[in-house]
Amino acid sequence: MSVRILALVGSLRAGSHNRQLAEAAVKLAPEGAEVVLFEGLAEVPFYNEDTDVEGAVPAPAAALREAAGAADAFLFFSPEYNGTMPAVLKNAIDWLSRPYGAGAFGGKPVAVIGTAFGQYGGLWAQDDTRKAVGIAGGKVIEDIKLSIPGSMTRFAATHPVDDAEVATQLTEVVARLHGNVGEIAAA
Repeated sequence: MSVRILALVGSLRAGSHNRQLAEAAVKLAPEGAEVVLFEGLAEVPFYNEDTDVEGAVPAPAAALREAAGAADAFLFFSPEYNGTMPAVLKNAIDWLSRPYGAGAFGGKPVAVIGTAFGQYGGLWAQDDTRKAVGIAGGKVIEDIKLSIPGSMTRFAATHPVDDAEVATQLTEVVARLHGNVGEIAAA
């Protein structure tokens, strides 16, 4: 069974270390798993129930929902902005949680990982992301965690895919998320 994992990155910056981590996940995905990096979160408007009307959903939000609908699992990459998740991730979660009772997460497995400059690697933001996506209907796999501290120095000259320790950990994260798809489907 081929498993499609949708990657959502909480940093819009071109040189983002979380984006680089997501690019590494794409390259390191095990056989039978495809990690798809969603492009376009910057274009998704802030969630507004007035614009979330059948047949009139803004095109970028509709594209996000379409990509999420085609996914078997989700992998969020969250930096930490002022002690919490970035607005772009919260906005994506809000769009994907609707329509109420029929959102795109639909009990699909979700893992949240990331990197940040601080000593905890964005742990608070990742915990907040887990909480929000769980409330929105995702099946958060709580024991899949990877918080990489010191991103500005650790990845200053090395892409995460070339950091042996990170590559090993990231490969394990994707493999475990992939495995959870089958477990949830069998349950």
